[in-house]
Amino acid sequence: METIFVSKVSLCTFAVLMKDKILEISAELFLNLGFKSVTMDEIANKLGVSKKTIYKYFKNKTSLVDCVTKHLFRKICFGIDLIHQQQKNPIIELFEIKQFVMKNLKNEKSSPQYQLQKYYPKIFTWLKKEQFNIMHNSILENLKTGIDNGYYRENTDIDFTARIYFHGLNGIRDADMFPYENYPMKSLMNSYLEYHIRGIATEKGLLELKKQLTEK
Repeated sequence: METIFVSKVSLCTFAVLMKDKILEISAELFLNLGFKSVTMDEIANKLGVSKKTIYKYFKNKTSLVDCVTKHLFRKICFGIDLIHQQQKNPIIELFEIKQFVMKNLKNEKSSPQYQLQKYYPKIFTWLKKEQFNIMHNSILENLKTGIDNGYYRENTDIDFTARIYFHGLNGIRDADMFPYENYPMKSLMNSYLEYHIRGIATEKGLLELKKQLTEK
């Protein structure tokens, strides 16, 4: 009986590890090459397993894309929470969050969010709703802290600013409006972050912004 129990536990552990491995490898391929262009065969070859093994855990590519999207979203949310817990000044926090997100999204070379919107609209709708729920509160806290510590102007409308910031972040990911060959995501994010901060910063905030731009 004990041997059977151990075997079942081992099989469950293996299944969890295999599913996590599929998610990580799939995420890497999707982010580098695009959700549309990557095939299940390519994922299987990269993993060194049969395509049948992948279908054991995910019934089709749409299911895999859905799980990868949620996996990446949870991973990024956790990282942002860790950055926020460090309680650095709000401008440093924004730059560190930007760096963390870009690193985990591989500098968004394949325009992942834009591809989700185009090819997987239901998944994109879920992601956008969840992103807003998390980011709206995060930006509100950043703005309140910035005002309290003299980095942002006291008359800043924090709810409007948080909403326009979120809308702008989604807007610059539109590959038709900002084609990657002309607007690499790294420089585009820096420009957008500077644009956002300059619109609400005090003299103290502008000095910190200049410092961050120089360092980054």
